[in-house]
Amino acid sequence: MKTPIYLDYAATTPTDPAVVSVMTRYLGPDGVFGNPASRFHSFGRDAEEAVEQARVDVAELINADPREIVWTSGATESDNLAIKSAVAAYADRGAHVVTSAIEHKAVLDSCRHLERNGFEITRLVPGPDGLITPARVEAALRDDTSLLSLMHVNNEIGTITDIESIGRLARDRGVPFHVDAAQSAARLPLDMQRQHADFVSLSGHKMYGPKGIGALYVRRRPRARLEPQIHGGGHERGLRSGTLPTHQIAGMGEAARLIAKRREQDTAHARNLGRRFLDRLQGIEQLAVNGDRTHRVSGIVNLRFPGVESESLMVALPDVAFSTGSACMSARIEPSYVLRALGLDDDSAHGSLRFSFGRFTTAKQIDYAAERLRDAVAELRSLSSVWHDPCNSDRRAPDSPEGGVRVA
Repeated sequence: MKTPIYLDYAATTPTDPAVVSVMTRYLGPDGVFGNPASRFHSFGRDAEEAVEQARVDVAELINADPREIVWTSGATESDNLAIKSAVAAYADRGAHVVTSAIEHKAVLDSCRHLERNGFEITRLVPGPDGLITPARVEAALRDDTSLLSLMHVNNEIGTITDIESIGRLARDRGVPFHVDAAQSAARLPLDMQRQHADFVSLSGHKMYGPKGIGALYVRRRPRARLEPQIHGGGHERGLRSGTLPTHQIAGMGEAARLIAKRREQDTAHARNLGRRFLDRLQGIEQLAVNGDRTHRVSGIVNLRFPGVESESLMVALPDVAFSTGSACMSARIEPSYVLRALGLDDDSAHGSLRFSFGRFTTAKQIDYAAERLRDAVAELRSLSSVWHDPCNSDRRAPDSPEGGVRVA
């Protein structure tokens, strides 16, 4: 079997070969390389047609109007555009923003920017299960709340936020609602007619499309308002200026079309792989899954290995690609802020790893990774003085009735 094995789909997905094939049509002198804004000749019109067809494909994936899709460079830009633009457009409501402590850094850092500029930010803290509940949101909303921003699927622990119920709360209170759906678009149905979000961030490379392209859904009815952050040319109905990358947009459109076609198949595949992976790890003492085991997607599994540091496991498994948390934080050797928000101490957070898989992961790869992981944990624990310390009351005996995979 070819190694290394890739189990880091939450960081980025491999671009589907069908998407690559579509993208090549828009590159090179014999391709459709024109500027989509150059409508006075066939080169530009052909490119514009490709851009608009991709807009239709992305809109259909989330049951939206194509006119509600604004192209961006990725979910990070979409998050920034939604948050900074919405609070400017809704300044008459007030200067209070509600988000959570476990959001992607694109959201948290945007909110920190607002905070430095006089906004009050409420960061909801989840329970140990990692869930942000409608009740917590409702208690945080105020008359001066100008924006609510939450992710649909957490990128580190895979938990699912009930955005439909929360969206109804926001709509009833008249609070604009932004959803970061970068991790959910490829894994869960999105329906803008039911989920009541005003702004939704999407990412091409998290849905088997190319990097460097994303989209922001902006509701038309009732109309959601935005103030543009990038000026120059009035592209995308004035909301996001800049020459459109036709090949990347066409790739994201094809990726969206493929997801709509095979989501059930992909979901069943991820569910089977998740079960298989955890089954193969049952012999590891005190292995725990971080986050709720029910309200989660199958393709993201965050595991805790007491007595073992995550960095040591990564060094011990060079032929398996996985993560200690968000790819945006991978350069920092520090505990995950998401896991700390769940109540884990530094040692527990340092002993946690994220495994994520998807469309191109095979059962053989899962079996290989699980076997290598079991061996590595056993080897590292055999060298650990903490693990063998008889005074360490946190360690259970191998034959403990509580053994096996448990919920954090």
